[in-house]
Amino acid sequence: MLKLYKNLKALDWLLVALIVGITVAQVYFTMELTDQISTIVGAIQSVSLGLGSTADIWREGGIMLAFAACSALCQAASGIAASFVASRLSATLRSKVYAKVESFSIAETNKFSTASLITRTTNDIQQVHMANILTLRMLIYAPIMVIWAICKINASSGELTLATAVAVVILIICIAAIMLAVMPKFKLMQKLTDRLNGVTRENLTGLRVVRAYNAESYQEKKFSKANDAFTNTQLFTGRVMALMSPLMMLVMNGLTLAIYWIGASLMNAGQIEYQTIVSFMTLASQVIMAFLMLLMMFILLPRAQVAAKRINEVLETPLSISDPETEEPPSEVGTVEFRDVSFRYPDADADVFEHISFRAEKGQTIAFIGSTGSGKSTLINLVPRFYDATEGEVLVDGVNVKNLKQSTLRSKIGYVPQKGVLFSGTVAENIGFGGVSDMDAIEEAARIAEADGFINEMQGGYASMISQGGKNVSGGQKQRLSIARAVALRPEIMIFDDSFSALDYKTDKKVRENLKEHLSGATNLIVAQRIGTIMDADKIIVLDQGKAVGEGTHKELLENCPVYREIALSQLSKEELGL
Repeated sequence: MLKLYKNLKALDWLLVALIVGITVAQVYFTMELTDQISTIVGAIQSVSLGLGSTADIWREGGIMLAFAACSALCQAASGIAASFVASRLSATLRSKVYAKVESFSIAETNKFSTASLITRTTNDIQQVHMANILTLRMLIYAPIMVIWAICKINASSGELTLATAVAVVILIICIAAIMLAVMPKFKLMQKLTDRLNGVTRENLTGLRVVRAYNAESYQEKKFSKANDAFTNTQLFTGRVMALMSPLMMLVMNGLTLAIYWIGASLMNAGQIEYQTIVSFMTLASQVIMAFLMLLMMFILLPRAQVAAKRINEVLETPLSISDPETEEPPSEVGTVEFRDVSFRYPDADADVFEHISFRAEKGQTIAFIGSTGSGKSTLINLVPRFYDATEGEVLVDGVNVKNLKQSTLRSKIGYVPQKGVLFSGTVAENIGFGGVSDMDAIEEAARIAEADGFINEMQGGYASMISQGGKNVSGGQKQRLSIARAVALRPEIMIFDDSFSALDYKTDKKVRENLKEHLSGATNLIVAQRIGTIMDADKIIVLDQGKAVGEGTHKELLENCPVYREIALSQLSKEELGL
């Protein structure tokens, strides 16, 4: 928790100091209010004995109201300042967590899981936010009040002070025992929250498949299992924490009886006056109220502590992919080269692929084909540094990608993933997502991607809204918009990760012809399953079980690569292949 406070700015620390000052003033006015109660009791006694007038009571009552008003104003001011500081800190944490997650490689993202990262950015920071408000208000107020009140109590009577001290010790022991019991459960609850979010997200994402296979009951059982685990843990912590309030009331009532009993004995002995007992009762109640405030803190702080630890885990995670201190200037344009590259996922037992070498010159088209799981997509993901090679070198424009800033590297690349990803916004905003605002360039990119036809048929044209995830367009339309987005950047290098799979053969061919005509200077890296998509490539690399088993043109591979020939014959006839 304390680690998070290093994110406070100078203004925030100034406000914290102001809150401390205001809190001291609030305690002062509260203590004066307590003394004033004793004074009023004394004035009432004087009136009853004929030694004073009601005017004295009204005067002292007015003073008491003034102290009460000042205390209330201090409380309101400290509350506003605390809320301001806590909100600023939460906003800073959300921004930093979001920025850190954006800098994560796929490996770090997979380490935490998407559901957990969402929970840490929202629920966990909210837990910390609430704890910070209470910390700045109650955790400052309560100790000052307890110390001040005990000092005044001690000045009144040693016996009564001892009774109060015993009550305080009992409270501390009870609270400590309860905290030891629930702390592990609070940590578990955060993990169970991640699990619950993960199951819910999985179900919503795959809802169509769930319904298609009548698997609702299976998913309900999975959700119920996660929900029951969370509920049972929550019930345990709730039952244990429910003991705190009765224990506090028991101790408080016991202290009240002790004060009356001891006070009565001291009055009979002539060692203390009645107004002193009244004043002492008020002070003792202030001590107990301060502990009730601490109780609220102890309810929230354990979960907040766990949440803070989870936030720090994200912020302190070392990046597996980082920018170099100085960039190496490019010596070429539009080239991609793999030099004896091997790759293995973190904690995996074997390489996904090994000893891959090839070179793509400016304007060339290099295609990759192979069976599912052969490492095609992973291989091209090394070019924009979504992963780093385990062995060997990946070079872009003659420079090792590790010696280029990620922003510089990715500005050279137009990337089209296998599954088209669209964002909420207009069609134009999605095509110009990479920073292109010129409508002529956006419309030209749409024409090249064969997307202008269905865009113009939409009610708002390029101003038509795309829902989150592109749920209001088909898979083929999504892919064409994704291709248009990459084309709009006019990059040196185009990466197509099986990006034509949702297109019919006619559209597939037309898009490739448009790309060849309008982006002839771009280097194309294509992962494909269709032979028809890659037949015209300058070079085709065949992958099988993580190894390059063939390299050459379509015609060359048909003659000398059995794996490629088998794939080709499974899709096209001998006549279509010219065999």
